[in-house]
Amino acid sequence: MSENFLSIFDISKGDVERMMARSAEHREMSAAGGIGKSLEGKAVGIFFEKPSTRTRVSFEAAAALLGAHPVLMDSASMQTNRGETLEDTAKVLSSYLDIIVMRTHGQERLEEFAAHSAVPVINALSDLEHPTQALADMFTIASHDIDLSDFKLAYIGDGNNVANSLVGLSSVMGFDIAVASPPGREPDRAVLNRSGMSNGRAAHITITDDPAEAVRDADVVYTDVWVSMGREGGAELRKLFEPYQVNADLLSAAPADAIVMHCLPAHRGEEITDEVMRSERCVAFEQAKNKLHTAKSVLEFFLRWKEG
Repeated sequence: MSENFLSIFDISKGDVERMMARSAEHREMSAAGGIGKSLEGKAVGIFFEKPSTRTRVSFEAAAALLGAHPVLMDSASMQTNRGETLEDTAKVLSSYLDIIVMRTHGQERLEEFAAHSAVPVINALSDLEHPTQALADMFTIASHDIDLSDFKLAYIGDGNNVANSLVGLSSVMGFDIAVASPPGREPDRAVLNRSGMSNGRAAHITITDDPAEAVRDADVVYTDVWVSMGREGGAELRKLFEPYQVNADLLSAAPADAIVMHCLPAHRGEEITDEVMRSERCVAFEQAKNKLHTAKSVLEFFLRWKEG
């Protein structure tokens, strides 16, 4: 494994399985009212250059609940906002902190920061990937007695950072994924290639513009906002995505027991209807809750790498 978690490709199937098992232990301890102190004496940097609710708060709470001290930073309060280089910032912050959780813009910015950090760096979202979200998704799926190496996930909508990490994770774990996106809005080509899609084909990956085809035989139907953070989108873009709404009609083409996932925030009435969000088959808020448990396991896992 890598010392950093910048991409879903930085971890193996065994790594995922270990973090899933540890996340389950944390969920059980939390339910029993237990508090672990595995990170006591550690300082966890949380450096977010883009807005966040669930990811930021789950990592902050995870650090605190495990006995560490979370140190929150945003771009407006940092000298990077006045021209200090990422290299200098990374060198300084990593001399104070034991691990740094970072949300930023381009993947290259994250990689530059990590290259100059003396401590592990965790990708809490970049424009290219959202690997910690994908882990919370896998934990949620496993909680519904679905075999993580033998199921089908249908992703409907924009081929964004979440879609990229899920496609990558399908190659790590071995599950099937079907992505239905408008032409030109598919997942990143380099991610598809790295996931084993040569000449536009891969046994475990289907790329289509037909949502009904994607959800056929799916165990999981997943969607996200049509306009990702930091991207412009108006009425024309929304019209492009209208056929990709997760609604009752689309779900009628999926198995009746397929669960529905959304990483939130949801724009009800756009990528998903209010009816589906409120239905029993939608586990979006379970996903959100599980981010706390997986954040704990990610922090522990990569701090142990540092400590050998």
